[in-house]
This record gives sequence, C-alpha cells and structure tokens, in this order.
Amino acid sequence: MTNEYIKALRVKRGFSQLEIAEKLGISRSSYIAFEQGKRELTLAEANELSTIFEISLEDIQNGKSNTPEVVFEKSKKDIKEKTGGEVWERISIPQEKVKKFKQVLLYILSKVGGKPNIGQTVLYKLLYFIDFDYYEKYEEQLVGARYMKNTHGPTPIAFAKIVDELEVEGKLEPIKSKFYKYDQTKYLVNPEEVIDLSELSGTEVAHIDWELERLSDMTAKQISALSHKDTPWLVAKEKELLDYEYVFYRPEETSVREYESL
Repeated sequence: MTNEYIKALRVKRGFSQLEIAEKLGISRSSYIAFEQGKRELTLAEANELSTIFEISLEDIQNGKSNTPEVVFEKSKKDIKEKTGGEVWERISIPQEKVKKFKQVLLYILSKVGGKPNIGQTVLYKLLYFIDFDYYEKYEEQLVGARYMKNTHGPTPIAFAKIVDELEVEGKLEPIKSKFYKYDQTKYLVNPEEVIDLSELSGTEVAHIDWELERLSDMTAKQISALSHKDTPWLVAKEKELLDYEYVFYRPEETSVREYESL
C-alpha cells in the first residue's frame, strides 16, 4: 500500500513525521493519519513527496520505486588486483562523503547561488559535472556522489537529505522563486556562514572554480541538454545509477580530458 511504502521510505531516508508534515504544509496529525491509512494523499502532496524522495509520481502512486538507497560509504576507492601482479582492474564505487558534499554545495552557492538561473535543476547538473569531470581528469573521485538518471538529467540522490541537514544546521535556506515564467527552488547561504573548505584540496577547489566559470551561466534547459549528451547518462536506464567509468567513452562535446594520440 502507498501509505506503508511512504512510511518505509521516510524511515529509510531518516525523516521524522514532523519534518515531512512541514514540507507538505500539513499538520503532523494529518500526516500520521495518512501513514495509518486513514486519509489519502492529495495530488499536490503526492507531487511534493516525489520531490522530497526524488522519485517519480508514478512510483508514489504505485507504492514502489527503482530508486537506489542512499548509502554513505567511508571506504577508499576499491582496486582489485588479479593474481600474478600483471593485470589491474579499477572498480569505480561512488563514495559519498557527507562533510565534503556539504562543503562543496555551500561553496558553489556562495560563489554563484545569487545568479537568477541557479535553481535546483542547475545545481544538480553543476554537481554532476564537477564530480564526473574530475573523475575523467584525475581518475579519482571528488565527492563521489551517486547520481540517478532522470528525465531532465542526472540527479544526486543524497541532495535532499544533505540540504535538509544544512537547513537544520542554519547554514542555508531554500526559497521558492521564478526564473522568467518557470518556478524554481533556490538555496540561500546564511550570510554569517564561514565557508569551510577543509575537506578540499587546492586542485579540487580550482576544478570547481573552472566548472563554475564555464557552466554557471547556463539555464536549466541548456545544462540539462548538455548532460543528455554525456555517455554516463546515455547508457543508463531510467532511474538507474550512473557509472563513473563511462566518462572515458565521452563524446567531444562533454569530454574534458586531453588524451594522448595513438
């Protein structure tokens, strides 16, 4: 049943009943009534839940989802050595570093968050290109977040949870706005917040600055279109995780690494 499915999803994602109720703009008792099967979701509430949990409205209605769980891994990138010491096979396993993710997001917002085009959709794609471009350039992960294939491009699965934690910590505030005729969600950094970059190296900060310089003036439509040309997005199925290894098969439009000619 939908109510049982949403309850299980809420618990897995670490949200309280009150947090979800506030996001839906209803009382906690009304939300509890839904989880207990005593009331139905309105269409507006179902839409909002699909945004909160980053799954489709169809998944909400059907009470199921192909969305992978968010798992914060702490291990280093796995390297598998075959016996004999002659052949190495790199296994790319995304490693979401929560503290680093927060620092990168706050840094991006402090640099370009005030631009009128920088809403949630553009942020998703900036994070994606920062992560996947860094991996293509250096064969190392920067944040190593997990990204899911959605209709409008790559979606960082942990984004909603990270933003909620930053809001609770008083470091940012989400607001609803418009960019021309389009609704968007923007995120404002607390002006008293000192941006901490302790988890980032100089190379990583320089890479982020380079990405912001070339991509942060794009509209949501433009940067989504660019992500749709990228091999990791093209080869994935809908709602499937994007594989970092496919950056080495990118077309000229999205490749950022200079490869030696054979």
